Amino acid sequence: MAPVLTSPLVSTQWLADHLGADELVVLDASVHTTGAGLDMRWQDARDAYEQHGHVPGARYADLVHDLSDVDADLPFTRPTVEQFETAVQALGVTNESCVVVYDDSVGEWAARLWWIFRAFGHDRVAVLDGGFTKWRDEGRPVRVGALRDGTAPAIGAPFLAGEERPVWVDHDRVLRAVRGEEPAALVLAAPPASLGDTHPAVVPGSASITTDDVVDPRTNTFLRRPALAEVFAPVLDASQIVTYCGVGNAACVDALALTVLGHDDVKVYDGSLLDWWRREPERLAS
Repeated sequence: MAPVLTSPLVSTQWLADHLGADELVVLDASVHTTGAGLDMRWQDARDAYEQHGHVPGARYADLVHDLSDVDADLPFTRPTVEQFETAVQALGVTNESCVVVYDDSVGEWAARLWWIFRAFGHDRVAVLDGGFTKWRDEGRPVRVGALRDGTAPAIGAPFLAGEERPVWVDHDRVLRAVRGEEPAALVLAAPPASLGDTHPAVVPGSASITTDDVVDPRTNTFLRRPALAEVFAPVLDASQIVTYCGVGNAACVDALALTVLGHDDVKVYDGSLLDWWRREPERLAS
């Protein structure tokens, strides 16, 4: 029987207690970046996964290539249902799996993959609070190298995604919010450092609640619920909240935090500022 999840976040102790459980699949979704703003570049972190280590038994989930629509105009556009099913089945995920996702950063890539799983109807998924950083710093076991043949994911029952849920928004929906035609609280999740010093301005009317505000730098874990509620107080009363960032990864950290707080109408702007900047050169605010 798969472990039971009671929260979209699980602790390192929870994962240590359940490693090796039937139907548990652990995924390393790390992505590494260089540059900032319009000059940012992304690469998969498979080499780091193999050479610097990973949670024992974790499989590398490639968000750059396998779990994004590489034929789309923008990086990290969400995958099609066919792409998602193929990628997660290759990782050994079935419809009965309990999935725990982590990364080696502050959780933005793990949160992105968590959001994609939920978008396709798989709710037995959680993010490892504190990620690989906390796991390693606690002295927990780490494995180096690729999965050996005996531990590689076996292709078993096919994974069938559900109908994609309306958890994403596009440029037109954000523009309607900016114009006041369809209200929504707009939340910028990207830290200033990731946007660089000379980036175009952001979406007008946005509240800035970044990953730096949500993740405790001492522990790399999410703030506890009372502190999160204080951080998101300016937008919590909104009927709908739209989060965005540079390309749609840090936005999922805010979406995860808002889910922890129980907000039931959160959307992520897929494409985020890269999409906004190319479509709205005359409709920008600092």
